[in-house]
Amino acid sequence: MSPEIVQMLEDALGMFAFLAVELTLLFLAISYLVGVLQEFITPEKIQSILSSRNGKGYVIAALLGAITPFCSCSTIPFLKGLLRARAGFGPMMVFLFSSPLLNPVIIGLFVITFGLQVAVMYFSVALVVSVTAGFVLEKLGFERYVREEAYQMPTASGCGASSAKATESACGASDTASACSSAPAATESRWVRIWKATWKDFKQVVPYLLLGICLGSFIYGFIPTDLIAKYAGEATWYAIPIAAVIGIPLYIRAEAVIPLSAALVKKGMALGSVMALIIGSAGASLTEVILLKAIFKNQMIAAFLVVILSMAIFAGMLFNLFI
Repeated sequence: MSPEIVQMLEDALGMFAFLAVELTLLFLAISYLVGVLQEFITPEKIQSILSSRNGKGYVIAALLGAITPFCSCSTIPFLKGLLRARAGFGPMMVFLFSSPLLNPVIIGLFVITFGLQVAVMYFSVALVVSVTAGFVLEKLGFERYVREEAYQMPTASGCGASSAKATESACGASDTASACSSAPAATESRWVRIWKATWKDFKQVVPYLLLGICLGSFIYGFIPTDLIAKYAGEATWYAIPIAAVIGIPLYIRAEAVIPLSAALVKKGMALGSVMALIIGSAGASLTEVILLKAIFKNQMIAAFLVVILSMAIFAGMLFNLFI
């Protein structure tokens, strides 16, 4: 093989290893954290905070997305927790759109790389479009495209379950001589039970996760930045849509795509195309779309992609007009 192919293969394998470790740890950590929060915050409380019956739920969801340092994939376990808590559908969608795009790390990188004006404009566009899209999807009844199993709480088998029903089914109603008589204290079993539920949840999504990582890593390793700059770099009418579409399969966390975009700007890529690439890549990575298939039906996934692409194209055009 030529040295170029070898280098591309090394880049792809390195990205696969990095993403596999990072996303696995993030998914497990966030899922466990969500499980712990659900032990102390009742579903009724979450419903009242993130209710779609008043405008506050949408704003709170957007602010929650802005302060959570999640990438597009690690948003999924948090979203599943909100679904199981029966939070308002519209605010949940706002969180899904805003979380990977508005976290403090990304905004800080924008300020450092492109300046305060660009950062403020990016934040404003992502915030307004996220809230608007969540509200519209709620009103159009897209909640019916959420899979029923996404609302179900994973149950851990064994003696650590705390409910009377779980105890009876696993151990027997009153058999004190059974193995469950030596069960650990309630406080310890709570953490074990949360971990078992987290691990069960992870096993359900790991095939989707690995498939998305494989595809994203291949694209990362074998599609050079020069090719992106060639087809999305000129300030033409089609450059922004192409950059937005390219960004989705090109899975790169926003923390990485922003420095990459700075290099593309130096190569002559229009700033509007760069913004479309950043939003497409950070807002709807291929890995996230594959993971969402375990939660949403195809109609909802299509709507999700339309929102992200529309946001990316709209932001790109605004940047070309005003910056």
